[in-house]
Amino acid sequence: MDSSSQSQSQELLFDFPPFLRQYKDGRVERLKGTDTVPPSTDPSSAGGVASKDVLISPQSGLSARLYLPKSKSKSSQPTKLPLLVYYHGGGFVIESAFSPTYHAFLNALVAQANVVAVSVDYRLAPEHPLPIAYHDSWAALQWAGSHSTGRGPEPWLNDHVDFDRVYLAGDSAGANIVHNMCTRAAAAAAAADGALKIAGSVLIHPYFWGSERVGSEMEDPESRAAIERTWKFACPGSAGCDDPLINPAKDPNLRGLGLGCGRVLVCVAEKDIFRERGRLYFEALGGCGWNGVVEFLETQDEGHVFHLFNPDSDKAKEFIKEVGLFLNRH
Repeated sequence: MDSSSQSQSQELLFDFPPFLRQYKDGRVERLKGTDTVPPSTDPSSAGGVASKDVLISPQSGLSARLYLPKSKSKSSQPTKLPLLVYYHGGGFVIESAFSPTYHAFLNALVAQANVVAVSVDYRLAPEHPLPIAYHDSWAALQWAGSHSTGRGPEPWLNDHVDFDRVYLAGDSAGANIVHNMCTRAAAAAAAADGALKIAGSVLIHPYFWGSERVGSEMEDPESRAAIERTWKFACPGSAGCDDPLINPAKDPNLRGLGLGCGRVLVCVAEKDIFRERGRLYFEALGGCGWNGVVEFLETQDEGHVFHLFNPDSDKAKEFIKEVGLFLNRH
């Protein structure tokens, strides 16, 4: 390697602390969110929840981790359960469906809610910039829906899922994906193209933003500019933070969400930088003429995705309980 190439390989193109660095030679160094754990082939070691990994698309490498609760892992009873399609967070640039953090969280949520879950491992930016994660997320949802006739490739979904009770959920960037999947489902329903019907969605500390400050949101121009830079890093084709992909309040078609989803739970944390955006989203849904039911859950004295960082806390356990109750209300 000549000196100019070596210099370029060490020169930063983009620094996204504490998540990753990208160098001018194209190399990406992820600083966290890279660890993985295997699925739980022994349900007794995971609170009774069994899990396994599936390849959805050999062409793209899109895959997912499936979870089956204790009530089904050793049962042949005909009663079927809700399906939860889950999208992990990580700013669109780190984490995976196979990380220790999300494996533990999905085990806990599936056990609490008694649902079958598909945790989607969408491709990450910057190697795969947005909208690729949205395309992968939609493909995974369509793959799950292909089991609604009982003739899909995955027996767990054929045998154990009630496709009249399909829910989407995600945290942070994953919650952003949930919103965008619901609006896409609305458009698909309007076009009568046979898209999977979504009963409800859960947006946990959603990664939304905008150019104009709302509520008690931070004023510091440098901090706000940093958030906009990181969004443009993940989605270089975006016009900025008023793009409806990250600022649903600017989406003139928001009311159409009711075609793709009938119930929404918006979750925020009091000390989260994105709290005000979650509240704005809740208010926008309630005031846009959307013919659905929206609920709001705020956790006091906690920050962004606190339930992932401190899963054994009383507040995290109560939070998972509340999400489970939402998933089981008709």
